[in-house]
This record gives sequence, structure tokens and C-alpha cells, in this order.
Amino acid sequence: MRVPEGAQFSTICIHAGQEPDPSTGAIIVPIFQTSTYVQDELGRHKGFEYARTQNPTRAALERNVAAIEGGKAAHAFASGMAAIGAIATMLRAGDHVVVTDNTYGGTFRLFDKVLSKYQLAFTYVDSSRPELIQEAMRPETKLVFIETPTNPVMRLTDIARAAEIAHRGKARLVVDNTFASPVVQRPIELGADLVMHSTTKYLNGHSDSVGGIVVSVRDDDRDWLTFIQNAEGAILSPFDSWLVLRGTKTLALRMAQHNINGMALAEFLASHPAVQQVFYPGLPTHPQHELARRQMRGFGGMLSFDVGTFEMARTVCNRVRLMALAESLGGVETLICHPASMTHASVPPERRAAIGLTDSLVRISTGIEDPQDLIDDLRQALGG
Repeated sequence: MRVPEGAQFSTICIHAGQEPDPSTGAIIVPIFQTSTYVQDELGRHKGFEYARTQNPTRAALERNVAAIEGGKAAHAFASGMAAIGAIATMLRAGDHVVVTDNTYGGTFRLFDKVLSKYQLAFTYVDSSRPELIQEAMRPETKLVFIETPTNPVMRLTDIARAAEIAHRGKARLVVDNTFASPVVQRPIELGADLVMHSTTKYLNGHSDSVGGIVVSVRDDDRDWLTFIQNAEGAILSPFDSWLVLRGTKTLALRMAQHNINGMALAEFLASHPAVQQVFYPGLPTHPQHELARRQMRGFGGMLSFDVGTFEMARTVCNRVRLMALAESLGGVETLICHPASMTHASVPPERRAAIGLTDSLVRISTGIEDPQDLIDDLRQALGG
């Protein structure tokens, strides 16, 4: 069941990197829940020696996601943060990184509170403005690390422009593609060197696994990530690998509904008198709507909206009935959260204010329920 050359995206999601099990013919890759592998004789084995180093279930997932993103290789880790940590091991003391200022709170925490202790420097810029990326570049800049759309104010970065700037400065462009998914956004096609995901989110899609993955296009990056995956050992488990493989089979179908629901909720909220502003790249009022139309295939299932006061934000979050008040995103069920006190609580208040993350902002990860039911839930939560 080899994927034919030129196969379409949904076919790649279902079949890439996977063959029927040779011993049984099982069409689904088994969960190889083992710690070690018996060797035929000294110095001769079947390609597997120890489960930290290699695992057939994890290897199938890595082949699958590499094909989905259009990269050469992928390496799966125990969390999205472990994946970012693995990328950071490419740096040496004295190196510099340019980072999207509205980056995920956990990414900021890792860079600002941990990695900065090891003589690494980070400059945070509004990467939606390419000239600010260019101004931040230094001779010692080794990575440009961007999120697009950003979490939670949905700013976009022109990936092709960012890649041009990074490469001119002999740096790699890293794109956190978690918020968009490979269905909606194709960073490697636009010049990215490394693409990472929290597989916890859209790739898994069912809110029952935590993991991360890095997709690479350069041979030296592939070789280093293989080494560091084994050396540090923050690997994705066989069961979690199996869960994400289950998720990628329906990725294209799920994202189609996430796109529909995201637009439906954004349009409803934009028309509601209790809502001051809606942040969704699919709305013509979004300042980068034209870039979104060029760079994205659909506009995704993530949106945020401002209701003016913290009290009103709390009321909305507490009143919803169908939506679940919870952190995370990208699952089949709709989640609502208050970023300032939940996902971005580790970001200092002054930094939140600088990027427009107010205490009155509410974020929604739309699921794949019927959009009218979600609209009705929001209507009652907003007070009619």
C-alpha cells in the first residue's frame, strides 16, 4: 500500500509511512510496547536495539508526519515543549534567537527562564512586521522562531518573507505550526527549515495524548535530531505515537469542519453588541486578512474575542454549557479559556499588555460540533 507519487493530501494523511504488519497483515500499525529487542546474533539485529533509540510505532508516525508536512524527516518527542527543547540544542553559548513576541507562554518560559541561563540571547519582536525581524538580526543569530497565527491574538507572520530574512542572515527559520495545522498552512513550501507541532493539538485531535514533533528538511538537522532524541531520551511513547497516527488519518476531514466552525463563530461574535473585537484571520476586518488568504488554506478553528472587562470574560467562561472551560486546543470538542489567567499566566502582565493580550480576552478552540449549537451556547453565555 505504497502512497503513489503525486497523491493528494488526505491520502497522504491516511497511508504515508505505514504498511500492513508483515507478520499478521494488520492494516493499523501495532503498538510495539517493548523496551528492548532480541538480536539474531552478536552485531546483527533487525534494525531495532533499544526502545529509547528506535520504536516501530514511533517510526511510523515520524514517517507519516514528515510526509504530511513535506519534510525529509520527523522526530517525535514527549511534548511540544520537549520538541522545542530539542531544537534549542542546535544552539551554542553566545548564539542569538529572534522570536515572535506573542509566542506561547510555555515557549517564553523556556527561553526566558531556562535557556537564557546558558549564554543564549533572545530578542522578541512583532514578527508580523518583517522589518522588525530584519532589525533584530545579528551576526550571531542562528534561529528565527515564529508562531503564525499567534496565540491568542491571531497575528500572522509572512513565512516566505521571514525565511528570506533568516536565510540572508545564515539563520534557520523555525515555524511553530501547531495553531494552523499542516492542512491550513505549509511552512516548508514557503521556505521554513524546521516545523514543529504540539501533537497534543490538531494532529492527535482527540484530547487524549501529549506529544511534540519536529519536521526537518536538512540532512544535518535530521542527523542532529536523531542524535539528541536518543541522547536526551524525551521520546514519544509507543501508545501516544499510535494515538497520533489514529488522529492524522482524519486530520483533513476534521480541519474542514474546524474551518467552518471557526468562521461561523467569528462572524457571530463580530455581530454581537457585547463583543468589542474579534481576532480571526478569516474576517475581512483582520489587519492581515489578505496575507491569510495567500498563506493559509482556510482560516483554522482558533479565535479570540474581547468583551471589554475581566468580569465579563469570567462570566462568559463560567456560563457556557456545551463548550468546556479548559486549556489546550485542537480537539474534536470545543474549548474556551481565559488566556491571561490560564495559558499565558506565566507571561508577565507588562508583556501581555504589549502584545494586546488583555484581561478581557477570551479564546475559543472550535471543535467539530454543529456550528449552530456552538453559536447558541455563546449567545446565552453573552446574555442573549
